[in-house]
Amino acid sequence: MQQIISAPDPYILILTGAGLLIALVAWLPLALKRLPLSLPVVCIAIGIGIFSLPAVTLRPLPLTYPEVTERFTEFVVIIALMGAGLKLDRPFSWGKWNITWRLLAVTMPLGILAITLIGQWWLGLSWVAALLLAASLAPTDPVLAADVQVGPPKSGEEDEVRFGLTSEAGLNDGLAFPFVHLAIAMGLASTTGEPWAAQWLLHNVLWEISAGVLVGWLIGRLFGWLTFHIPADTRLSKTGDGLIAISATFISYGVTEILHCYGFLAVFVTALTLRRSHRDHAFNRQMHDLTEQVERLAMMVLLLLFGGALLSGMLWPLRWVDVAAAIVILLAVRPFAGLVALAGFRASRAEKRTIAFFGIRGVGSFYYLAYGLNHLKIDEGPRLWAIVGLVALLSILLHGLTVTPAMRMLDRWHGRDPDGNGSAAH
Repeated sequence: MQQIISAPDPYILILTGAGLLIALVAWLPLALKRLPLSLPVVCIAIGIGIFSLPAVTLRPLPLTYPEVTERFTEFVVIIALMGAGLKLDRPFSWGKWNITWRLLAVTMPLGILAITLIGQWWLGLSWVAALLLAASLAPTDPVLAADVQVGPPKSGEEDEVRFGLTSEAGLNDGLAFPFVHLAIAMGLASTTGEPWAAQWLLHNVLWEISAGVLVGWLIGRLFGWLTFHIPADTRLSKTGDGLIAISATFISYGVTEILHCYGFLAVFVTALTLRRSHRDHAFNRQMHDLTEQVERLAMMVLLLLFGGALLSGMLWPLRWVDVAAAIVILLAVRPFAGLVALAGFRASRAEKRTIAFFGIRGVGSFYYLAYGLNHLKIDEGPRLWAIVGLVALLSILLHGLTVTPAMRMLDRWHGRDPDGNGSAAH
């Protein structure tokens, strides 16, 4: 009897594709370890290949799916923030985190000011659109910056460069939010005429930042006690299940958002506080590893969709002046603002230049722009998405191609074997 061959069930194709994706998530970081390539670069290329197939008709443009874009990027960022906080070995203190405060207090505001001026004077955007663009591009990305961040807990991979870039990405994702709200407040005020300055300062700056830090600390203390210190054999560390970190992420973010505070800030503070509860416990590594796996899988899916968006015309609204501005933002604004912040800081020139250069932009910028455009309707939306998409693409390519040789050189300079085979000779 002749068997009729039918087209595969879409569900079966999805299962097969998911299996291949998970295998790539596990294998690609190892395969790319010595190559001048990063996982995000490969993910975008795969995404472009998938969405170029005739059978794939989905066009994942962010303006077509605004709510999905906002929520999915939000999910990826909060998972990355928990992972970043858990991996930091350095105890929190004003003195030991000096490099972080410099990058937050100097580099980020300078970057926002410079990009706002570029957007208004050079690109011809309205002040509101220019500020939203600057606020979206202000935070460095905790998702795509894994190759320049510290290693897992107690791995010893925490030099000043990696610590500075990790802690900066962990905190500026929350601290850039007031500037997004500032753009929204100014845009709404231009149509309603209502005063906005006092509301923005008191609520969006003072309340949301301070309450976000407090809520994050309280939930971190609670999870730290339940995980490591509860006087019983039922402490959560006994489970050996790293999903505890995902639970802490969702609860911290959810409670903070219910109280109308900055959830990004709260999640990172929760991670730092949870790690501080028992800094040397082996369970920290289990929580970090599970969080990293979830983050990497979600990041890969998002970058596949980004590749599809690029193929579907995300960059079509670009003008030549936008391309020039994107290059200036990456090669001039961030490095200059970074070097200004590090003036007088005790580090070598190579370390300062590395920190200033690797201001990676990506998923956090996608979230902020999606959030801003979902709360403020402006005509420049397609162009803003094109500019942010181009900056992210150039950042992924530029930093992805240079991160491996740069960090291997840094490791050798510090006397470490970049291949992890022990200490290297000076």
